[in-house]
Amino acid sequence: MIEWSEQHKQIRSMVRRFVETEIVPQIDELEHGDTPPYEVLRKMLKTFGIGEMAKGKFLADLERTKKGEVREKKEREGFHAASADAMAMQLIPIIELCRHSPGMVTALGVSIGLTAGAIQRKGTLAQQEEFVPPLLTLEKVGAWAITEPGSGSDAFGSMKASARRDGDDYILNGSKTFITNGPYADTIVFICRLEGAPGPDGELPIVSFILDRGTPGLEQSKPLRKMGMHSSPTGQLFLDDVRVPKSRLLGESEEGGARKSAKDTFGSERTGVAAMSLGIIERCLELCKEYSKTRVQFGKAIGEFQLIQLKLAKMEVARMNVQNLVFRQIELAGYGKHMDLAEASAAKLYCAQSAMEVCLEAVQLFGGNGYMAEYRVEQLCRDAKVLQIYGGTDEIQISQIARSMLRDV
Repeated sequence: MIEWSEQHKQIRSMVRRFVETEIVPQIDELEHGDTPPYEVLRKMLKTFGIGEMAKGKFLADLERTKKGEVREKKEREGFHAASADAMAMQLIPIIELCRHSPGMVTALGVSIGLTAGAIQRKGTLAQQEEFVPPLLTLEKVGAWAITEPGSGSDAFGSMKASARRDGDDYILNGSKTFITNGPYADTIVFICRLEGAPGPDGELPIVSFILDRGTPGLEQSKPLRKMGMHSSPTGQLFLDDVRVPKSRLLGESEEGGARKSAKDTFGSERTGVAAMSLGIIERCLELCKEYSKTRVQFGKAIGEFQLIQLKLAKMEVARMNVQNLVFRQIELAGYGKHMDLAEASAAKLYCAQSAMEVCLEAVQLFGGNGYMAEYRVEQLCRDAKVLQIYGGTDEIQISQIARSMLRDV
């Protein structure tokens, strides 16, 4: 894929119109007020049928699975345009939302992507049927809880949250932090260690549980104050002797598997950063081009100065490269493939760094105005920074890429 098709452009125009009509007018309240993003996101999903289409496809696949009609995955022959278009339709809303409010993408993606995806991959048929559909439509808000106050990048090695058997139930204890949607989540995938005999690797198994808002012993904090992504509520979770039945153990299996499921989730999260970065870069470039034409200093528009032209040229190079990585994802989908973890890490590393560099240059180009909230590049700069942190820091991406390369030597 080398460019957007006419159909893609039409969809993009419709989504852009929705964002500019429904979201931009209330952006200050979403970013700096106490308005959670979920109602306007639900309206967007309903307007374009995104949630219902995802729910319908999921239920149809689930019904086939129940009937034993599990189709063997076969390597596709040739390129399937419908699959590529489906991927494009997933990415276009991400790009368009990120032009104005990257935080809303994070809130939406964690709910319908990470949380629902984790249950789809590992859950029993009953668990999938109960919990996935309302997450896909955002009827219920989801949270995926792995990070702890003392863990950071060492999510598994430093994990202290635990589950222990108590008859037919489990007792959960521990705390999680930096949890997207944590303050408002209705459905939480809680990842912890299972007390008891160590596994074959000498480590306690990592398991996941599905928790409901309001479960006795579960406390969800108020939204945390943070540098950026203000339209994405982030909070802490505290579990004190939370009792749950085995039916809430994801997959109803103690054999672990949560570690692999988490890695799959990280891969999905990392590939999404490319589309997020593209939206941020596109908007910064638009704002900078307009400002360069209208801002006059020393008797002429600043766009006539070579140093400003250099900044704009580098931004355009970044936009082209990041867009090509988005196009690669769409092309891979057409062949029934996706980026492996190492390639997803490489894409995230490059795109997140590019978005941050473009935003910093945009603030510099705007000068004192760039430091003021009304010019918007300030918000995009704050929002872009976390792309280098969540889903694995830049340093973790480098390690993942290098380990993959050395394994191939």
